[in-house]
Amino acid sequence: MTTINPNILREYDIRGIVGDNFTEEVVETLGRAFGTRIKRAGGSSVAVGYDGRLSSPGLAAAAVRGLSACGLTVYEVGRGPTPMLYYSTYALEADAGLMITGSHNPPDYNGMKMMLSGLSFFGADIQDLGRIAVEQDFETGQGSSEQRPMLTQYVERITSDFKAGRDLKVAWDAGNGVAGEAMTMMCEKLPGEHHLMFADIDGTFPNHHPDPTVEKNLKDLKEAVASKGYDLGIAFDGDGDRIGVIDSQGRVLWGDQLMVIWAKEILSRNPGATIIADVKASQALFDEVERMGGNGLMWKTGHSLIKSKMKEEGSPFAGEMSGHIFFKDGYYGFDDALYAAIRLISILTQADETLDQMLDAIPKMVNTPELRFDCPEERKFIVAEEVKQRLGNAEGVQVIDVDGVRVLNEDGWWLLRASNTQPVLVARCEAKDEAGLERLKESLKQQLLASEITPPADL
Repeated sequence: MTTINPNILREYDIRGIVGDNFTEEVVETLGRAFGTRIKRAGGSSVAVGYDGRLSSPGLAAAAVRGLSACGLTVYEVGRGPTPMLYYSTYALEADAGLMITGSHNPPDYNGMKMMLSGLSFFGADIQDLGRIAVEQDFETGQGSSEQRPMLTQYVERITSDFKAGRDLKVAWDAGNGVAGEAMTMMCEKLPGEHHLMFADIDGTFPNHHPDPTVEKNLKDLKEAVASKGYDLGIAFDGDGDRIGVIDSQGRVLWGDQLMVIWAKEILSRNPGATIIADVKASQALFDEVERMGGNGLMWKTGHSLIKSKMKEEGSPFAGEMSGHIFFKDGYYGFDDALYAAIRLISILTQADETLDQMLDAIPKMVNTPELRFDCPEERKFIVAEEVKQRLGNAEGVQVIDVDGVRVLNEDGWWLLRASNTQPVLVARCEAKDEAGLERLKESLKQQLLASEITPPADL
């Protein structure tokens, strides 16, 4: 019997160290467990894709073996970004999808992301795969697999929504992640001038880590935009489901700032629509959505949780600070950084303003970066609850508890929430000016000390 280390069964996906707790044997077993869930949900087919890591082709083959052993038809859609796999489930009318990817983790990691019946497969569902594997409670049958490469069709689909106007000069950085090939094919179809960086897929990530939400990883992109006088730069994470953007001055547009730009265009056609963002997003985003005639809804952090909330609310658009961006407006509602790039460039080609001017128009806030610091697993959720109890009736304070605590006062707000995937607390503060920010930081610090948590040094 294959042993499944419970630590690899995370909230939103499965992720482990290749050759240690994440082997081909483990993946075949988990593939069989997922295939069992597909069969019991009435499904008969599943699409399987994989990213550019060195271990991914072998792990994908193991997943196919496990799924086939359940009697399913398996469509092998090949190497490509995670959103290509999501798209494949719709295009092939498959009942489920399984992606072998380590996302932006170090090269020795890999993992699995899944969807079933058009919905994210996460939380208790992922834990259930561990149970099925331990109990060997598998469905069996005579399955089959078919080679159905989907990269070309996927690129044709996302570029079909491009709207041409004035030509742009764009620098692109795939960070040697799996988005590189799709990015190259996409840019061949776009007008304007395009400078491609680190587009060759290399699972060792030799140039920089493929995580565009860490500013140091955008250094090469900033240099290229500055030296060539480009309009903007766009970067992708390791599996192509998160986007990073800089303007012509090298300023980063974070996820919530980018959302203001997309939301304006969407609300012009869908007045009153609900736009969803996670609790880490700036108040400026929610204020701008309301000003533009939309309904801003704050929700829990986590791409699976956001997708589920979109479906529940009938929302056409949502996003996270982390660069996961979801378009249901004209698309399928999953997080797709390459499609988000197409939508951004389309707006810019049609606009009289530059991206720099659009950023300048967004109300300015001062804020801390996302602060992450260790907290014992058994304490991390309790700490946020303790803060809520202490501040629940405090004068001049509003506490929003959709995900941890977001504490608002006249200076701005601070957030404290537990990471769903690590023994870590996450904090962020935002104010209208530096003096207000310092007061917010001090308030957060006092609450951490009251719960016997040592505040991080950078607070």
